[in-house]
Amino acid sequence: MNPLSESTYLILLALYKEPLHGYGVIKEIEDASEGNYIIAPGTLYGVLKNLEKQGLIKTLAVEKEQRKKKTYCITEQGKDVLHSEYERYIRMIDLSKKIIQRGIENGEK
Repeated sequence: MNPLSESTYLILLALYKEPLHGYGVIKEIEDASEGNYIIAPGTLYGVLKNLEKQGLIKTLAVEKEQRKKKTYCITEQGKDVLHSEYERYIRMIDLSKKIIQRGIENGEK
């Protein structure tokens, strides 16, 4: 599988511990990142649609109040993809540390 986009990764991460509706996903990402990552609603719903097509998330419920409000949860396949991407990020960070450390040791900034 190709690397996940940042927004795709963050949305899967937000759904990791519990099912959420769209606004809940936005708030979880914003709150957990202390405002460093903000997903716009237009981006969110496009990514959610693609994730559902790929089987990485599924819709649990649709509440009908004034408008449809879907609750999403991550699937086992979604968790597997998230874990793989997490491991890829860790490897990239480890490689970055090695290269940057070598530069520092050589007097570079």
